[in-house]
Amino acid sequence: MKNNIIRIIGVPIDLGAGTRGVDMGPSAIRSAGLNERLKLLGWDVEDFGNIEVPVRETRKIKDKKLRYLPEIVEVNQQLHLMVSEAMKEGVIPLILGGDHSLGIGSLAGLASDGRCFGLIWFDTHGDYNSLDTTDSGNIHGMPLAVANGIGVEELTSIGGDQKKIREENTVIIGAREIDPQEAKMLHQSKITVFTMRDIDQLGMKEVISRGIKIASKETDGIHVSFDLDVIDPEEAPGVGTPVVGGITYREAHLAMEFLADSGHVSSMDIVEVNPILDNQNKTAELAVSLICSLFGKRIF
Repeated sequence: MKNNIIRIIGVPIDLGAGTRGVDMGPSAIRSAGLNERLKLLGWDVEDFGNIEVPVRETRKIKDKKLRYLPEIVEVNQQLHLMVSEAMKEGVIPLILGGDHSLGIGSLAGLASDGRCFGLIWFDTHGDYNSLDTTDSGNIHGMPLAVANGIGVEELTSIGGDQKKIREENTVIIGAREIDPQEAKMLHQSKITVFTMRDIDQLGMKEVISRGIKIASKETDGIHVSFDLDVIDPEEAPGVGTPVVGGITYREAHLAMEFLADSGHVSSMDIVEVNPILDNQNKTAELAVSLICSLFGKRIF
């Protein structure tokens, strides 16, 4: 973290998801007191509002295997430019989702000007599908693959034709529902995957310590991409694709605290908060508390 400024960028996109409602995620997170709580931690906060996202009902699906592709490209082009500008200015971009398709733009922006960063991807899913492997056609299941140069050119070329991530510095944590073809592709890559079994066997302390070591090796910083569905739905009910058996509230906070202690975090996106499915904004409030832990809040 180079300075004391966090720049908030809202991306109210639900075009990449099958379930409606995540477009209200940025508002829910802000309503849970994000800006005020970051300021109390000593951060200067620049809220750049929301990127304009097309309303689903005003558009038609042109390809059921790549639902809302032109619109998602448009949004991610905007996000790529905003994240790139934040990095040039030396401020910390904090992107609020919205569905995880926004990861295409955030990673493209981070990789602009040849930046070298590590990536820790907290998610139930691998998000490593493509046109050839997807069953749903939902692009929020593709951003990690796209960032690694796998997918249609309209997506992989956002921010340039180069791969946006380094596989050997990329870590998935909390996976527990990966499609068979997706799993095969991940096995063939150099991406490190810690499943829920690994967390059960090793403990979150060991998993996050290994993850930080991998993501920080010969990189300029770590980007944290946090999908709330990685947390067990008992504690994070407001997500579009809940899967039982996720990480606990305390495991999530421990991971954020270890990342904060590392001093390597340079950016974050937090996604898939769905207020329609939530209980009194519980999931958005959890998102805010996790963000605060990542940016320095301590118990004592």
